[in-house]
Amino acid sequence: MNDRCAWREQLLQGHWFRQLSPALQDSLLDAARPRALAAGERLFQRGDAPCGLYAVLAGAVRIGAVNAGGKEALLTLIEPPHWFGEICLFDGQPRTHDAFAEGPTTLLRVPQATLLSLLDQQPAYWREFALLMSHKLRLAFVALEQQSLMGAAPRLAYRLLQMAAGYGEVDGERRVLQLSQEQLALMLSLSRQTTNQILKALEQDGAVRLSYGEIEILDPGRLERLAGK
Repeated sequence: MNDRCAWREQLLQGHWFRQLSPALQDSLLDAARPRALAAGERLFQRGDAPCGLYAVLAGAVRIGAVNAGGKEALLTLIEPPHWFGEICLFDGQPRTHDAFAEGPTTLLRVPQATLLSLLDQQPAYWREFALLMSHKLRLAFVALEQQSLMGAAPRLAYRLLQMAAGYGEVDGERRVLQLSQEQLALMLSLSRQTTNQILKALEQDGAVRLSYGEIEILDPGRLERLAGK
């Protein structure tokens, strides 16, 4: 019971879980089971059968893919208290990307079969999971538009601001992002050299402070102006 209360308290920091009815919150927590992953451990890979819905309690999950030539695409790092894995709930198709633990990570898992049974009993709950998916779809559309219309520096500034705001899922903003320059480059489809040059310029302007595996935002206003916000 203590674990369940702690899970609820943490998950309530996220907008999606917070706006669910108490009955649906209880159903998810009743069905959820914790899972610990070691750094670099795989949760699932592209082509795997659906295995349920996940919430991040600690650490982070790296979502991406590697092609036959070894080139990596990093879509995002999922951090607490975000939920993920809902696409397969709707279409029942295999996983679209790979998921690995970025450092020691603790998750909650709600099995696919349990969710489908719950939704059969309470069809109105489908809307809540559709909202979870549509939020990410909006973010994906914004990223595609930026890739076509914005330069590298504005896109980088915008992504840092998005991450600081938890992609709109949490209240408040973080100033210190646990994020390497290589990871940021992969997320933006930029070279590491270009990413480093932009970040160094931002550091010289007093907008950010760089350290190993971290980017600290010192002046969000400068990033907002660069991003055109």
